[in-house]
Amino acid sequence: MSLTLQFIPYIEIEDLDSEKRITKLLKIVKANKIILLEGRLKGNEETELIRRTMEEIDDKFKGIELSVIFPDKKDEALFRKLKSMLIQALMGDRKGFTIIGPATIVKEIKQDPDKIQLFTEDLKIPRKKR
Repeated sequence: MSLTLQFIPYIEIEDLDSEKRITKLLKIVKANKIILLEGRLKGNEETELIRRTMEEIDDKFKGIELSVIFPDKKDEALFRKLKSMLIQALMGDRKGFTIIGPATIVKEIKQDPDKIQLFTEDLKIPRKKR
């Protein structure tokens, strides 16, 4: 089994309604891929994603691990904060990113301001014979 990371730029989901966003993300995760999503889901979308995930758990699909990484610069100048808020209001919530992965692969996601640690289950990857 190989580990696949799939980057999804915000532009790929910005025109989708909440239902289609969640369906798209669940489909990718159920294909045993780890999603690196530019930006964040809305709070109600995260809640709905978790609710839908719980409904779809079975022998093959064991759920998801989800983490939102949001750069928060407390010492940022007022002008920069206002500029950032204006851009976010006009272009959508592109600040930070979201990691979503299947619980059968992603054991734990730890984060602190300087790094992200993604712990995976021990994947049995067969070596090629020479």
